[in-house]
Amino acid sequence: MKINYFYLLAICLIVFSGKGQTSPPLYCDVKASQTVKTIDVASYSEKIKATPNAQILDVRTPEEYASGHIENSDNVNFLSDSFVLRTDKYDKTKPVFVYCKSGGRSAKAADKLAELGFTTIYNLDGGMLKWEAAGLAKPDTKIIGICSQEYSELLNTDKEVLISFYAPWCAPCKKMEPYILKMQKEMNNKVVIIRLNADENKTIMQELKISELPTLVLYKNKAITWQKSGFVSEEDLKTQLQ
Repeated sequence: MKINYFYLLAICLIVFSGKGQTSPPLYCDVKASQTVKTIDVASYSEKIKATPNAQILDVRTPEEYASGHIENSDNVNFLSDSFVLRTDKYDKTKPVFVYCKSGGRSAKAADKLAELGFTTIYNLDGGMLKWEAAGLAKPDTKIIGICSQEYSELLNTDKEVLISFYAPWCAPCKKMEPYILKMQKEMNNKVVIIRLNADENKTIMQELKISELPTLVLYKNKAITWQKSGFVSEEDLKTQLQ
C-alpha cells in the first residue's frame, strides 16, 4: 500500500503538539529512513560504479577536500552557510552519494538533503577513513606525516610504547586527551605514550589500515600486544598499561 506522507506528517504535527509531548513519534521519521541509507564502503563503491554520472558530495571543508577525496566528487561544505544553495544544482530525483571524514557530518548532511527533497541518498559509513583503509583512495606518492621507517623508530625502546591516533575534530579523542596527557607524564618510567594527529599523518594511517578514531596501539618489543578503536575510559586504559 502506498504511504501518504502528507497524511503522516499531519498526524505527527497533531500528536507532537499535544500537551506533555517531549519528542515526536517514531513514525515521523518514516520518509527520512526510507530516503537515507548508510552503507559500508564496499557497497558504496559498487553503487557509485553502477550509477552513470554519479552525484558525489564531499561535505568536508575545502582544506580537508584538498588533502584527498573520492574521485569525481564535488566539495559542498556542510558547515558552510551556502550548503543549501549549492545543493540546488543537483538532480533530486537521482541518487546522491555523501561522505565526510568519519561519517558524522555526512549523516547530518544526508538528513538535510532528505528535507530538501532528494529521493535517494547514500551515506558512507566510516567516511574517508574507511575508504582509505580499504585501499580505494587514489594512490598518492606524496608522504604525509611520518613514514613507516620513522614510525618504526618510535618503537626503538625497552619500554612499552602506546601510540594514540587522534584528531582535533573527534569528540571521543577530545574526551580522552586530558588523561592521556596526564599518563604521558606520570607513567613515563614504564611506557612511552605518543600522540599522532591522524589528519597530519595520513600515510602511516593508510599503511596500518586504521579506519576509526580514536585508535590506540600498544607495542612491546615492536610487537602489537593490544589495539583498540573507539572511546577507552581512563580506568580501562590504566589497566592495560599496568
